[in-house]
Formats: sequence, structure tokens, C-alpha cells
Amino acid sequence: MNLFNLKKYALYFGVAFCIVNSIQAQKSVNKNLGYDISPVNIQDVKITDAFWLPIIKRVQEKTIEYAIHKCEEEGRLDNFLIAGGKMKGEVKGQMPFDDTDVYKIIEGASNTLISEPNPKLEKQLDSLIAIIKIGQEKDGYLTTWRTINPVKPPCTWVPVIEGKRWESLQISHELYNAGHLFEAAVVHYQATGKKNFLDIAIKNANLLVLTFGDKSNQVHGVPGHQIVETGLVKLYQITGDKEYLKLAKYFLDNRGNAKDYKLYGEYAQDHLPVIEQKEAVGHAVRAVYMYAGMTDIAAIYKDKDYLNAVNTLWENMVNKKMYITGGIGAKHDGEAFGANYELPNLTAYNETCAAIGDVYWNHRLFNLSGDVKYFDVIERSMYNGLISGISLAGTEFFYPNALESDGVHKNNRGSCTRQAWFDCSCCPTNLIRFIPSIPGLIYSTSKDILYINLYASNTAKVTLNKTELEIKQQTNYPWDGKVTVTVNPKKESDYTIKLRIPGWARNEVLPGDLYSYKTASTAKVNVTINGKSFEGNTNDGYISITRKWKKGDTVSLDFPMEVKEVVTNSKVEGNNGKVALEYGPIVYAIEEMDNPSLDFGKVSITTNDTFKITKETNLLEGVNTIQTSQFKAIPYYSWSNRGIGKMKVWIDYKN
Repeated sequence: MNLFNLKKYALYFGVAFCIVNSIQAQKSVNKNLGYDISPVNIQDVKITDAFWLPIIKRVQEKTIEYAIHKCEEEGRLDNFLIAGGKMKGEVKGQMPFDDTDVYKIIEGASNTLISEPNPKLEKQLDSLIAIIKIGQEKDGYLTTWRTINPVKPPCTWVPVIEGKRWESLQISHELYNAGHLFEAAVVHYQATGKKNFLDIAIKNANLLVLTFGDKSNQVHGVPGHQIVETGLVKLYQITGDKEYLKLAKYFLDNRGNAKDYKLYGEYAQDHLPVIEQKEAVGHAVRAVYMYAGMTDIAAIYKDKDYLNAVNTLWENMVNKKMYITGGIGAKHDGEAFGANYELPNLTAYNETCAAIGDVYWNHRLFNLSGDVKYFDVIERSMYNGLISGISLAGTEFFYPNALESDGVHKNNRGSCTRQAWFDCSCCPTNLIRFIPSIPGLIYSTSKDILYINLYASNTAKVTLNKTELEIKQQTNYPWDGKVTVTVNPKKESDYTIKLRIPGWARNEVLPGDLYSYKTASTAKVNVTINGKSFEGNTNDGYISITRKWKKGDTVSLDFPMEVKEVVTNSKVEGNNGKVALEYGPIVYAIEEMDNPSLDFGKVSITTNDTFKITKETNLLEGVNTIQTSQFKAIPYYSWSNRGIGKMKVWIDYKN
């Protein structure tokens, strides 16, 4: 790995380039969080997949280095040194949450270390952590812009009244900064066993515990941008300190409480108490981060009011506010959800961060319930509206992810194609923290049940009922639907393996009636065990196989793939009379580069059209294309990798 050189900063922290001695603290996670289902750790899943491995490796080997360079170039690292008095100057950058870009890079790099030890990368993280420590105040406070000059925020939209901590909480991002700090520090500790970053996070969290709460001498406020809640829960998970858990619940319980502070309104999901909220509104990233925190509270406290609320909010979002790509957030104004069924294409927002946050939330909901529908949302988001956020080169990005482009409208924060970076760089660094964690989404366990929820070539080590087994997947998914799963237990044992039938293979675009296939497929999923046909109960969306498993047992799956036409609920006015094309889990788009003579205003699909699937190994790093007599379509995630041009997902349909 060619890592960026941080020697420029050696002057300020002489010992930082020596690897901090690994403290052999207990790295195991306290799993008593109320979730009956646990994901298999990424440390135990070795990806060999032709689709996902290049994406993960690209982030690990290229995007991390690139982002560190950008953080250094734009002063993200200098800010910690200026805050700590080791460098002179005013705050650099334009956002009050610029600190979090460094935290998210460390989190993604730490996930990389969990997957595979890398002393050089580990050493570099120690250097970054040493820089962060310099910027932390003695009592644990850590938001560099306010430490540097509390009356001069980096942007005009953070109001300054007296220049004190915690004023203007609705927009200051002090608690948002803390949340990403906590999340990253926990992953770093799990990866290395070192407490150098965790100690910084704990010191900051202890300050929050003293500062916020119901007591008369405490601040009665809540974060404007949520994520501190899940960060506090993760700190509780590692440390066992219930004060962190109590504070997370306080921040959620107190939201919408007009007696304590002036409410922030729908934009920040602060218009009602969280358990009374029934519609996904406001800033989409804030929303799904909050819903993830609510799900944690529902699980830990067995709180039915919280559970009912997250279920209601999920139903509203998936049934009325989700794009076919799994994207969420219809409006550029406020980076927000629109009204029910408001899903424009050219001006769609679909922030990359929102797709990532939605995966985090749906994963929690699955761990709580085991319901297949949550992984239907996860899979759709991952293969479409999430990885669309990063280029095939790993160094250009979409902040919003539109479903149509006229080649003129500058939907991507001032550009109509991918950008190399943003003044607000939350999306690139969020991709860095998320993508290396993808192996941890494939498998989950509960007592004597193994869930296989995603299909990708890999080898994994799993323990069920104290029996160790190795699972091996071989597949060319998502380009075809054939999957082979080989089971190798240490000893013959009885347990259940549940293999998810993807929603698209069950004639279900997404849960609910927002989308449907124009024609339902009659093709059957074929399952064999050791070459013999198997038919079991699949009513819950899984192929459930309970038996005494022995070494070498093989399950073969064949999910029949065909091009499918998707239609939208008629209440989405902009999509009436249009269809979108899918093949397996992949949503397709027509891009001008492949269709230079096509009149995008007149392109259509008719009842007489036939579709041809072609594997093009030299196009966009190897994709299946869909071709008709009129056009060629490519996977949506891969568009805008070849320059500026027109694109559309939804195509006119003519009988």
C-alpha cells in the first residue's frame, strides 16, 4: 500500500512515527445489546469476489491515501495543531464538521486492518491520532474550529452569540463531531487493541456526560445533526459504562421537547418527540442516523414505543420515499426527504451519505428481527445508489445521485459529472469508512442458525452452538444468479442455514407497493444439496435447510435472471408511462456515451422490444449491458465515469 507521507508533521509530535505499543486489552465486544442476531465479524470473512473485492481494494489502496492527502491539503490536520497551540493561524476549511473527515478515514482504515494486518497503515493511523490528541482540550472538548476561535466559525451559517461551547447546537456540529469520533475510535480499538484513540473518545464522552442532562447545571439540548447517539452506544458496548447509554437515550428522549429548548423543526427531525414521529422528514442523513440510534434503544431497552416508531418510519420511507436505486432524499433544498411520492429524477438528491446511513439502519433492524425485507433494501442500496457515489478510479465522487442527467444541470454541487472532492467532503470519507466493512454484512448468526444474506465469493469462519465451521461461497453474482455454498464443520452437527432469496427473485422490487415488475417472472429458484434437488418452505424469503451438516456438504443455488421492467406507483407522477430496467439486483441506465445518435427525448421501450444481455469485459471494468434495437444500457452505478453526458433510468413505455 502506497501510503501518504505525514512526515511534515513529525516536528509537532516527535514520537508519533513510532508504533504505539499495542495494549492487549480485551477487544471482544460486549454483545449484550438486545439484538438476537449478530453479524459475522469482517475479520472472519475473506472476500475473493470479482465484483466487491476490486471496489474494497480500490478504497483501501487508493482512496484512503487520496483522502488523507486532501485533508492535509485543505488544512484538516493543521486545525488540530492550531487548536493545540502547536501551529499558528485561523481555522482552515469551510465546514464546522471538517474534523470528522479525519475520523472517518481512520475508521475505514481500521476496518481495513481488521480484515488484514498492515503495520505501515497502522503506524500511519498512530500518526493521525497523535495529531488529533494535540487538538483536544484538557477537559476532553474536541471541536477544533471553536477551540481555535470561538467567535469565528468557518462558515457564515453557524451563528455566534457569545462564542461559548454548545451554543447554536442545531448547527454547530459539536455533537456530530463527537459521534464520528466515538464510532471511529471503537473500530480502531477493535482493530488494534490500542487505546490511544479510544482514550481520546472516552475523555470527550465523559465531558458530554457531565455537560448534558436533566440537572439544573446541565445543558438541556440535543444535537442538530444526529450520530452521537449511535457513537455513545458503541462506547457503551466496548466499555460497559452505562452513562454513555443513558446519554444516548437522553438525547433521543429529549428530542421534540419544547420545554427545554427552542425546537429545530422538521429539518432536524425535532418537531415531535421521536416516538410520535410517523413520517420520514427533513435532512435524510440526520434522519437515518437518528433512526439507527432509536433502533439501538428499542433493542437494548426492549422499548415498544421506540420499536413501533422505527417500524412506522421505515414503512413510510420504503413505501413512499425511496428511489428504485435504494437512494433516499428527494430534495436539494435541505438535502431532505420530499413529500410522500415526491421522487423527481433530474433533481433527485439521494445523498451518498444517506444511502450509507440507511444501510446501517436496516442492518440493525435485521439484527433485531431477522426479517428478509431489510436485506432487500440493503442489497438494492449497495449495488446501485451507494457505490454510484464513487468512481471506478476511486478518486471522483457523487455527493447527490440523480436518476437523470441532461448534461447541463449541475446537480453534483456545481458539476454535472463526478468531482474530485468537495468543500463539504462528508460523502467521500463516509464511503471510506463504509466500504471496507462490507464483508461484515454477508453473514449473521443466531444460536444454531446461520443467515447468508448477501452473495459474494468468500471464505468465512463461523461458530454455531460452539461448533466451528468454514463456509465458502463461489459465485459470479450479480452478473449471474448461480451460487455454490460449501460447508465444512469441524464435526458433524445439527443446525439451520438460511439462504436469502433476493427480493428481485421473489418478484418484489422493494417491500411495499411503491414499485412492481410489469410482468412477474414464473421462473423458479433451483436449489440442490450435494447434487440432489431440495424444496423447502420459503415463505419468509429464505431457503431454510436444517440438517446434520458434514464436511464438504454443498448447496447450489440458481436464481434465474432475466431483464425485468419496473413500474412505479401511479402516485409518483414523474414516472407514469415509464419503465426502468433491471437485471438481477442491478438497476440500469442509458448513457449518452454508449448511444451517441440516440434522441434522449424520444427514446422509448415498446411491448415488442426484446432484450439481450452482453458481458463486456472491457467496458467500465467489466459489466453486463442490456441491448435493444434502439439503445444500450449500463449499470446505473457505473455512469459518469467517461465524462459529461446525458443519462436516464426511467424510459418512456409505449404499447
